[in-house]
Formats: sequence, C-alpha cells, structure tokens
Amino acid sequence: MPVGAPPERYGNITVPELLILIPFTGAILCFLFPEVLRRLTGLLSAALIFSNSAILTRSIFQDGARRLHLGGWTEPLGIGMSIDGLSILFILLTAVVGLLVSIYSASFFSAAQEQVLARHFWPLWLFLWGALNSLFFVSDIFNAYVVMELVGISAAALAALSGTSASLTAALRYFLLTMAGSMAFLLGVGFIYARTGLLDMYLVGTVADGGPLMAMALGLMTVALIMKTALFPFHFWLPPAHGEAPAPVSAILSGLVIKGSFYLLLRIWFTVFQNSTVTTHAAALIGLLGLIAVIWGSYQAIIQTRLKLIIAYSSIGQVGYLFLLFPLIFMTPDPAWKTEAWTACIFQAISHGLAKAALFLAAGNLIQASGTDDLRSMRNIADKLPMTTFTLALAGVSLMGLPPSGGFVAKWMLLQSILASGQWWLAAAPILGGLLTAAYVFKILSQSFVSDDKKSCCGNVSFVMEKSALLLALFSILIGFRANEVIFLLSEPVFFIIPGGQSP
Repeated sequence: MPVGAPPERYGNITVPELLILIPFTGAILCFLFPEVLRRLTGLLSAALIFSNSAILTRSIFQDGARRLHLGGWTEPLGIGMSIDGLSILFILLTAVVGLLVSIYSASFFSAAQEQVLARHFWPLWLFLWGALNSLFFVSDIFNAYVVMELVGISAAALAALSGTSASLTAALRYFLLTMAGSMAFLLGVGFIYARTGLLDMYLVGTVADGGPLMAMALGLMTVALIMKTALFPFHFWLPPAHGEAPAPVSAILSGLVIKGSFYLLLRIWFTVFQNSTVTTHAAALIGLLGLIAVIWGSYQAIIQTRLKLIIAYSSIGQVGYLFLLFPLIFMTPDPAWKTEAWTACIFQAISHGLAKAALFLAAGNLIQASGTDDLRSMRNIADKLPMTTFTLALAGVSLMGLPPSGGFVAKWMLLQSILASGQWWLAAAPILGGLLTAAYVFKILSQSFVSDDKKSCCGNVSFVMEKSALLLALFSILIGFRANEVIFLLSEPVFFIIPGGQSP
C-alpha cells in the first residue's frame, strides 16, 4: 500500500489518533459530568471530531494514502492504521452524520423526561463513535474483531435506551446476534493466523492462498459480517431494534453502524483475500441475497403502518444494493466496469447513510409533534411541520434514486455496470427497487398532506431538530454534485484491492 506525506500532528499526536482519542475521552468525561456539562462535552467532542475529519480528508485528497504504526512498532508485531480514500469517506460520513445527530440530540433530550436517557446516551454514543473511527482505520484483523465488539456492545446498549419492554427485547436479540457473529469472525481470524502466522490485512493478502483453512475463514467472516449488516435472511433483528429506539439512536444505527460491518466486509474480501481463490458461485449467492433484500425489504416497508417501521424495513432494501458489488466484481471481465461497480456501491453506502439518518430524525420530529408514529395520526402534519415534510421528501428523492441526488448517481453507475457485465438479472434491483421505494415514500408523504381537522399536533418541535434533519437530507442531494471528488478518493484504493482493477 502506498504511503503519502506524513500525517498532520498536534505535538506527538497525529490527526488519525485524535479521531480515536477525542470520542473515547469525551465518553469518559460524559460519565463523570453533570447534565449540562455532559451535553456541552458531547457537542464539543462532535465539533472537534468533525473538524479533524475535514483536515484529514483534505490531507488524503492531496497527498494520498498512508500507514501509521502505533508506538513505532511495525508489522507483524505492531498495530497498524491504514488511511486511504475508502476509509476516509466512511470517516467523513460518520463525522457529518455524527455532528448533526449530536446537535439534534442536544435538543431532543432536553425535556425533563428525557434527561435520564441523555445521561446514558452521550457516553454510549461517543464510545460508539470512537469504535467506528477505530474500525475504519484498523489494518489488523484481530484488532478489527476487538473494535467490532465495541461497536456491537455500545450499539445494543443504545438500542435499549428507551427502556420499554419492546426495545429491551429488540436490543437483546440484536446483542445475541452480534455476539454470535463476532464469535464466527474470531474463529475465522484463528484460521487465518494458523495458516499464515500473520494478522495484518495487507500482509495476509500477499500470502493468502486458496486452501481449505482460508476458505473456511472467508466463509465464517462473511456470514458474521452479513449478519451484522442485516442482509436477507439475517435481517430479522433490524426492524425492531431500529424501530423501537429513540430517533437519534435509530439514525445512528441505520446510517452508521451497519456501514461499519459492511466496510469491514469489503476489507476482508478485497484486501485479506485479494489473492485467494474466491469462487464466483459465492459472489453470485451474495448478489442474489442482495437482490432479494432490495425487493423484500421494500415490499415490507410498503405494508407497514408505523412510520419508523417503514423506514427500518427500508434500510433492509437499501442495504441490499451494496451486496450487488460482489458478483459485479468477480463475474465481470472488464476492469473498467469493476471500478464503476466499486464506486457505485460506495456511493450508495454514503448517500444511504445521509438520507436514512435524515429520515429517522424527521420521523422523530413527527412523532414528537403527533405523539405517535402511526401514519394515520399524522394527517395534515405537513401544514404544521412543513420543514420536516420537506426533509422527508428530499431524503426520499435520494432513496428513490432521482436526479440530481447522490442516490441517483449511485444507482445510475450501478445499472451501467450491471448492463456492461451482462448480468441482466441484477437490473431488477435498481429498477424494481426504485419503484417500490417510491411507493413507500409517497405513502408517507400522502398521509402528511391529507386534511383532517380532528388531527392536531400535541407537541412542539424545536427549530434545531428540524434544521439538523433538513441539512442531512440536503447533503444526500448535494453529494450528487460532488461525484468527481468521491470517485477521485476511491481511485487509488481500487488499484490495490479490486482483482484485475486499474486506477482510473
């Protein structure tokens, strides 16, 4: 992997290290501080993480990828950190969503009855943020397991935050599944170490072969990570976990947490096993599951009557697009179209993270205003909350893949690579999936505009909460105008990790 200019430093600490230290330090302080200071600490931590993420993004954009070694110890003894275009895009996505969710949460948890939840939200959220940043930087498969455990534990705790019977049950189900996935992943790590004696992803990728131990490791790790990403048929935990959690937690879980496990799956397939024999049958199976997820998740979203469940099932459908990458990479002979497919799926992950976070925050506004997430109780709410309704529409535009949104750019590039690869059966995902997405988006909006004098808001929504959700929705649209920068950031890693790939 290429090493660019040395990373920016503040004394002896580099910016990537700060992006891990700041959220973990903030989490500890939030455990110790009283309510007012806890909220200020959370907001200050979010602002510092965002600013340092922007600095690091600019550095990677200008100088290229680089490696860091904690404590000065190099591989195979030391812990390495890899920062390239792929990791920095996920870091930046987490920073943008994290900052706006934090601003939203400061107002959302300000009510007296919500302060008990805020006492636990801020430390758990910052702890999760630090674990996600660590996951996007880590280049060691064992340490990837460790930080993935931290992500799972803190995410499950956040899912149980509301304390209701339904949320506790959903969080327990999620916790048990994520622990089972982690054990499978750890067993795969053991197989890799037994075969190669190495743990660094890039070193393993240079020596890994297609033997039975490596094949078993790939299978175990793949199953573990698709369970955590909620790919069909392992999606059963997602709707209750996301649907029962408070709105900012739902935005974090859907917009960021499932992206973490998908990111690690990319690293495992295209870095650790880049020189191993990965069968096209396995890639085709994953693509088929992705296609089923797009159709099944979207259909389930259409038939729901609760707003948050509609958005939760929508996540299952939108995640399915990401897994079309595998057959497009391993069953496409032309390297140029492999690059196109790679860029399309990463663009889809980013645009979905922004749009879905915006939808969950907007849903939180509607629920706070109407007192329920039953769609039938939200009639004429567009008249009372026009900004929130506009947010729903903007985020829906990106999910449907309408121009000029980021979702349109992703689905257009995805459809191009599908047609170029000759795998026509995959075209049902962007075409039929887009129509089904339009159906549940219009279902939500149609209820918002139905006039009903008997229905009225029972609560006020702060301007900060409405604005935070709107900004996320705007970003999901505006990213469609900045596709060149995203493609540029992805061009360097593509050369190194896509089999037969080439730098555009």
